[in-house]
Amino acid sequence: MAALEQKQYVIIGNGIAGTTAAQTLRKNDPNCSIFLITDEPYPLYNRVSLPRFLQGVLTEQKVMIRNLEWHEQQGITLLTETSATAIDTEGHAVTFQDGRTLPYTALLVATGGRANPLTVPGAAGTRFIFNFVTLDDTKAIIERALESRCAVTTGGSFIGYEMTEGFNVRKLHVTWLIRGPRWLRTVLDEEGGALVDDIARRHGVEVVHGEEIREVVADQGVPKQVITTSGKTYDADVVGVGLGITLSTGILRDTPVACKSGIIVNEYLETNVPGVYSAGDVAEFYDPVIERHHTMGTWDNAMAHGRIAGINMAGGHEPYIDVPTYTSPLFDTNIAVIGTAESNNPELTSISRTMIDERGERNYRKFFFRGNRLVGSVFVGSPKGRKKIVEIIRVGQEFATQAEREGLFDVR
Repeated sequence: MAALEQKQYVIIGNGIAGTTAAQTLRKNDPNCSIFLITDEPYPLYNRVSLPRFLQGVLTEQKVMIRNLEWHEQQGITLLTETSATAIDTEGHAVTFQDGRTLPYTALLVATGGRANPLTVPGAAGTRFIFNFVTLDDTKAIIERALESRCAVTTGGSFIGYEMTEGFNVRKLHVTWLIRGPRWLRTVLDEEGGALVDDIARRHGVEVVHGEEIREVVADQGVPKQVITTSGKTYDADVVGVGLGITLSTGILRDTPVACKSGIIVNEYLETNVPGVYSAGDVAEFYDPVIERHHTMGTWDNAMAHGRIAGINMAGGHEPYIDVPTYTSPLFDTNIAVIGTAESNNPELTSISRTMIDERGERNYRKFFFRGNRLVGSVFVGSPKGRKKIVEIIRVGQEFATQAEREGLFDVR
């Protein structure tokens, strides 16, 4: 393929990682061409705001971040409802579902992940069984919730919780099935999980642990009940599914780009194939803080990835070093997960405590250490001290004694 006369960047995925990369490329290279590809019909919208849209707190307009005019002003060609089907890393070109090809100087794959569907008997062909990832998912859930009185949600992740709260706020009776012993079991311990259960139950949610959906009972394609693994039956006009995601690496299947669960990149977010980058949820990136590769599905992480990828695609050489934070409302309180907070990681140790504040509210804190360095934290309740903890993680401060570690509970 003949060399391009000017630099041309192709970005697959217009979430916060892809759109931030496009904006960064435009800033760093005013004369380049930028193509931003999405299989959705929308410009960038705020996925973090979808739970509040589901609850009716935000309008759809408030969820949108960019419009078509912004892309035109930036000189970014946005191709909506467009699927990339193949990548030729030798010829530096992307092929689309209609047979078109688009050459690139550098390519960014920021494809995120796809929600895992419910595959039990009775699910196939039954309507109103929802995943909760996209704006269209949210619109469909709201439409069904308005004509429903009871819901069953399944999943011990943020998605499962957010659907549970959304249905609860819309006055449905919600039964929340969690396979494991607690919500967010790879982050919280027994004490933290019990606190989250108490919060949900206080708002009328029926929380059930050690159970999954074994079968959906439907009538003319509409759910009526679910049967769990132990044989219990729960009424359900609508079913919410939060069973994790599968990272969207398929576009690279026939290329030499290395993938495991995600697309493997170095600290500069470049793959083993020069000129091919990845960012956001799908990137299995090298994290200098914990000195290994991992994936992270947070908005902050994806935005920071996008900026670094844009700099480096345009010829920069800036490593990704950050302390990502994920925050979410938790009924009448909130949760923040900071840095690397992995209870199932044998390289990490942790300490936790639940404290009563001056208003009589329970606040939970958990701190994760790699060796003597603080690398992660979880806050349930008051956010006081959160910014200081982020800075402590960022600078690599060490805590050699138990007393020093315990002192973190007093950080405000």
